[in-house]
Amino acid sequence: MEGPWVRFALRVWAVGILLFLFIPILLVVVYAFNVSTIQSWPIPGVTLRWFGQTWQDPEVRRALLLSVEAGLMATAVALVLGSMAAFAIHRFQFFGREVISFALVLPLALPGIITGMSLNSFFAFNQITFSLWTIVIGHATFCIVIVYNNVLARLRRTSSSLLEAAMDLGASGWRSFVDVTLPLISTALVAGALLAFALSFDEVIVTTFTAGAQNTLPLWIFGAIRLGQRLPEVNVVVFFVILITIVPVVIASRLTGGGAAGRVEAVAAAEEV
Repeated sequence: MEGPWVRFALRVWAVGILLFLFIPILLVVVYAFNVSTIQSWPIPGVTLRWFGQTWQDPEVRRALLLSVEAGLMATAVALVLGSMAAFAIHRFQFFGREVISFALVLPLALPGIITGMSLNSFFAFNQITFSLWTIVIGHATFCIVIVYNNVLARLRRTSSSLLEAAMDLGASGWRSFVDVTLPLISTALVAGALLAFALSFDEVIVTTFTAGAQNTLPLWIFGAIRLGQRLPEVNVVVFFVILITIVPVVIASRLTGGGAAGRVEAVAAAEEV
């Protein structure tokens, strides 16, 4: 039985960890409104002029558009391949099933630099020119597992009796999928897509090895930081990256549910990783 001092110490420890993680993020958000180009605390004043100046920068707009395009395309690929893999692993027993499941989650477990270097070597060996498609392929490697885990966890929580009842009533396999299975897994698909997009949008390591001369938003941030003269723009861009990343995660969390069902699904997805 835990004593009151142990519980108090654990709460203090948890709060300390949260502050350590989120205070730097909050500082970046505050600095986006800083009237000065020098990052000092406390800030001398508040202004919105850096937002307009950043938006007028064509390099920022090109990087934003490329990041959104790559994220959406990688998410589409992940939705198709991740869902198909989840159905195959859940419904069929075959030789090498566990190996395939392990291979699907491996890119998420590996450090991003390993995946990026491997893809870079593959593209160089096959003389594939860097383009938007190489970025999409790189991002899809770790986005697939997000959709795969979400859909597989939902399928494991879904009773097969509903599908069997539909087929007993004469529904074809496609009709049963559209009328029964798809509505049951729809929120898992949407949540997986949102999480995959959020992960793709702010991925920088894999993008570095698959983008060539093209700049996505994270790459532009790292390049601008080296200059030192564009810190106000960097703070604004980081502020929007944080928003674009957090919003899909929050929506996905709401879709999967915060109750017991949502926790079971989260645990099941985590166990796959």
